[in-house]
Amino acid sequence: MCAGVVAAAGNRNRLPTFTAVSEHRHFLLYKPFGYLSQFRSEDAREARKKRFLGELHDFPAGTMAVGRLDEHSEGLLLLTTNGMVSERIRRKDVEKEYYAQLDGLITEEALARLRTGVEISVEHQPYQTLPGAARRLPEAPDLPPRPRKIRDDRHGPTSWVSITVTEGKNRQVRKMTAAVGFPTLRLVRVGIGGVALAGLAPGEVREVPDVVALVLA
Repeated sequence: MCAGVVAAAGNRNRLPTFTAVSEHRHFLLYKPFGYLSQFRSEDAREARKKRFLGELHDFPAGTMAVGRLDEHSEGLLLLTTNGMVSERIRRKDVEKEYYAQLDGLITEEALARLRTGVEISVEHQPYQTLPGAARRLPEAPDLPPRPRKIRDDRHGPTSWVSITVTEGKNRQVRKMTAAVGFPTLRLVRVGIGGVALAGLAPGEVREVPDVVALVLA
């Protein structure tokens, strides 16, 4: 019998039915500030100076991130040992919601531009982002404090926004807010499809049976 397949019990005179048994594992992670979205580095100097996801949990061999967050961004990260799962989620135009603390008090005009799409640079080429959702949050969200202090109001006011996109270009949200004149000071991904960050603490890992079902719920 092939590995990973179980015959259902029943009449031995009948052909058996089979149920696939997944040998893959899936995780939700609250990526903390200051960690790279990778598990190790082949560069000895980088390995000494940077922090990696492998320091947070004993992940099985072959675990990969479904999309990434840059070193200074925080929040929800999906991890899986199944490369097909990773591709499936990335191809489904899954909505990803971010909370961003911005330098300055964002205007309605800037929010409207974020909703319709703005031009950013991707691999040194101009790129027009797809339409998405953007709204100003009435108050700062209830998030854990960041280890590295963000400048205080003596250097000018800040504002918080929710931005939802279906793309995942490198540093896309940061580039979008900068393009409308309000650079991002702190960025936290709070949702991917049907999965929310709520309930996880920075650095916490939660294993789940089926990450695709959760995301596409």
